[in-house]
Amino acid sequence: MNLTPKQLRVLKLVDQWRRTKGYSPTMQELADHLGVSRVTVFEHVEALIGKGALLRDANKARSLTPSPDLAQHLELPGEDEEISPGPLEVSSRQLHADSGAGASPSLSFPLVGKVAAGYPIQKFEQRESLALEDLFGPRKGRVGTTFALQVDGMSMRDEGIFDGDYVLVDKRETARNGERVVALLPNGETTLKTYYKERDGRIRLQPANPEFAPIMVDECEIQGIVVGVLRRY
Repeated sequence: MNLTPKQLRVLKLVDQWRRTKGYSPTMQELADHLGVSRVTVFEHVEALIGKGALLRDANKARSLTPSPDLAQHLELPGEDEEISPGPLEVSSRQLHADSGAGASPSLSFPLVGKVAAGYPIQKFEQRESLALEDLFGPRKGRVGTTFALQVDGMSMRDEGIFDGDYVLVDKRETARNGERVVALLPNGETTLKTYYKERDGRIRLQPANPEFAPIMVDECEIQGIVVGVLRRY
């Protein structure tokens, strides 16, 4: 099988990740570890799948698997090649941690205008600054209540939230119908869904992907409300 050095590196990293962590990496985790964009990783992965070196279940997250015919021939990394943790792996217990501790200075970028996604618009000359902390940070009167989580899975795909994205969450214990929430289920799992309180008092956690069924529970613990989505290309 004719693989380029970069394709071989991606293939070995997938194999190493599965052996050391017990599950496959996401595109974003591969990109972060290799220091490239997710688009570049996607191109390498698609090429490896086309050559039969990688297998993937299109309906499942973290399903990248080296072909059984190749896996046994892949060399394991040495001690100096350990995989660093993903950019943000948060358990449900960590959601209760003080999200304001050790906060870094706010990021701001020049806001130079608007770009048309429909009809063209005139050039916008005003120079302003877009501060992410002002846009997504804690609401007035609340300190240290916004935290970030990395999305694992495609259940919110139709609302534009994809596997590997980051959601910014405002910590709250209550939700209104139609709000996207991070909820702690009775079985201890944490999920990102749209919240609905049914007439019979039960709670429906609605995915935005027809391949996933709604989660119906008598009660759950609301961890926070999604206030923004970030994606790195």
